[in-house]
Amino acid sequence: MRAGRTGLTRRGALTLGAAAVLSAGMKPWAWAAGRTGLHGLSVFGDLKYPPGFTHFDYVDPDAPKGGRINFQPPYWYFNQNPQTFNTLNSFVLRGDAPPRMELCFDTLMSSAADEPSAMYGLVAETVDVSEDTNIYTFHLRPEARFHDGTPLTAEDVAFSLMLIKTDGHPNLAQVIREMVSAEAAGAATVVVTLSGKQSRDTILTVAGLPIFSKAFYTANDFLAGTLDPPLASGPYKVGRLSGGRFIEYERVDDYWGRDLPVNRGYSNFDIIRVDFFTERQTAFEAFKKGEITFREEFTSITWAKDYNFPAVAQGKVLKSLFPGEKRPSYQGWFFNTRRGKFADPRTRQAIGLAFDFEWSNRNLFFDSYERLHSYFEKSDFAAAGTPSAEELALLEPYRGELPEEVFGEVYVPPKTNGSGRDRKLLRQASELLAAAGWIQVGNSVVDEEGAPLEVEFLIDSSSLERILSPYVQSLKLIGVNAWIRQVDPVQMQSRENDYDFDVVMSAVSLDPTPLDGLQQLFGSAAADTPGTYNLAGIREPVVDALIARLPAVQSRDELITVTRAIDRILRAKHYWVSNWYRPSHNVAHWDIFGWTEDKPDYAFTPETTWWFDRDKAAAIGIPG
Repeated sequence: MRAGRTGLTRRGALTLGAAAVLSAGMKPWAWAAGRTGLHGLSVFGDLKYPPGFTHFDYVDPDAPKGGRINFQPPYWYFNQNPQTFNTLNSFVLRGDAPPRMELCFDTLMSSAADEPSAMYGLVAETVDVSEDTNIYTFHLRPEARFHDGTPLTAEDVAFSLMLIKTDGHPNLAQVIREMVSAEAAGAATVVVTLSGKQSRDTILTVAGLPIFSKAFYTANDFLAGTLDPPLASGPYKVGRLSGGRFIEYERVDDYWGRDLPVNRGYSNFDIIRVDFFTERQTAFEAFKKGEITFREEFTSITWAKDYNFPAVAQGKVLKSLFPGEKRPSYQGWFFNTRRGKFADPRTRQAIGLAFDFEWSNRNLFFDSYERLHSYFEKSDFAAAGTPSAEELALLEPYRGELPEEVFGEVYVPPKTNGSGRDRKLLRQASELLAAAGWIQVGNSVVDEEGAPLEVEFLIDSSSLERILSPYVQSLKLIGVNAWIRQVDPVQMQSRENDYDFDVVMSAVSLDPTPLDGLQQLFGSAAADTPGTYNLAGIREPVVDALIARLPAVQSRDELITVTRAIDRILRAKHYWVSNWYRPSHNVAHWDIFGWTEDKPDYAFTPETTWWFDRDKAAAIGIPG
């Protein structure tokens, strides 16, 4: 998922050679093969919660309902945009949708946030698994209803799954490409058939997709951009809105699933409101006035210096730290390698060497960040040191196709001297540019035809200028003509979808067990599909081959080996300038909320698990 933003080309012998070893005699989901009446599914078979559980441990099942939260979403999905919106369709490529439209839609199953890659029945009460683990039969709860009172049936589920596969956003449609069919076998039974080439995670992805009303989207165009609320069935529905300005999600009082084990303790606010701002400072001023009541702070200087307004001094606004999630994630400036000037990895590495993280961390970030190195940062999936014997077994067959660096110490950006102009690293960058064929002419480097090396950093927020400006100046010292271009949010979304940029920033949080989705991030097919998360245009046959192994992995250890090998290749190829991360959530909020003490390891969703505390609100003069 893209924070702040989430196909595979088969390569003949590459793919076959990579997959054959693990697939022989092994069956994904063997623990569930031939079982019926399962209340939950897990990637590797272990479920924390037994049949008959009453609620997840990390929620308060008796949390009071009521009140409101006005918040700025810290993450969003697919075509969602935190700065504006012009459609309520959040599951297609076209348009800009508001974050949290997903709260309006039920799914077959619901994730547990305190265990990796496990789901439990929501609309589906139970699921049966075929002996070959390719057919999943979901038995629906007869009480499931849409907001207009009409039954939610197997026809709606089957229609929705196939609609998403055909017309859904590429980052949804491509992940379920191995879903062959979804069919209704009666009013309350849905049969999902997979190809046999799926990963262990594919069925969980399918079970977590939104369920639409077949009647509604038969009468209305699924692909159309519209601000007319869709018919849905979830705990919230669209309330008041003003296009591009704000949207309110209203809790559905008679929501059919409110007492299910997966829902108890969730959906406590009567109103979840999202306001839209094109500038960070304007949003901060709205928070100071109490127009916004929850805000995760991502700007270090603001967190360090600007929370000194009267409401903080009076104890009405609190600054709180919450542990980060145990999920692999990454953030960086990505080169668009579809453009010839970025084709050579040495060019990309040289540009990366000009970024002085140590200077930025001290002077701009108040030493609050750590440098990010891996595409699977903060997890066991990140490569470290030299390859293990298991990693080498994967990589050796492709030694002739990979840079030698892949087989040594994994690439880590060198530490600078913190001066802002580390002459040693800038000299190394110049040498790399020369090796890549760039010629020094005056204060610029040019290619053999005399075209200068130019780099445009595309942004949609002025808050990034203070970070990029020193970087741009350093690039000019090595002859790279760099500049910053800020565009409006709609143009930013459009240009990213069409890959019309030199360099953009992207931040992605992966599933705790990253099986499905890596092809959208790093696969060759995604490089040519508009709107995917493969912003860099990565086309690496060996990476494709390694991704093709994922359906056959039988343990977390095997998955770790594969992802570490992928990580080594990508880092050696310098597709990005890695950014930074903070190990905790810096949250500012008005003192009107309650929450449980133990935060789950795999999610942080205050809008769905916190609640409005009327006594706290009354104490600081905020009406309930």
